[in-house]
Amino acid sequence: MKIQTIVGAAMAAAALALAGCASDRTAASGQSTSRTAGEFTSDAALTAKVKTAIANDAGLGSAVDINVNSYKGIVQLNGFVASADQIQRAVSAAQGVNGVTRVDNNLQVKQ
Repeated sequence: MKIQTIVGAAMAAAALALAGCASDRTAASGQSTSRTAGEFTSDAALTAKVKTAIANDAGLGSAVDINVNSYKGIVQLNGFVASADQIQRAVSAAQGVNGVTRVDNNLQVKQ
């Protein structure tokens, strides 16, 4: 539990330090594709929560082979796990995190 708190605090600190790196890009539709500092920080916090949930709730240990990315509530899971059951458990754990609106699952079973 202590490591989770430290990891979460480190992720939040990194997000705050990098918040100024967001640029204001405009998509072809005319809508801004950039994130505000607050959105960037929220995405980083959501990523940390999802990684913690996968490690704890799904029973996948450190889940080092699963990469988690978040963007405005959409979570993308990438990487490799040992079984199809672990994929389902990781997706379920991610879906259970408050603030997640959608999970894009790109996990694959290791050969």
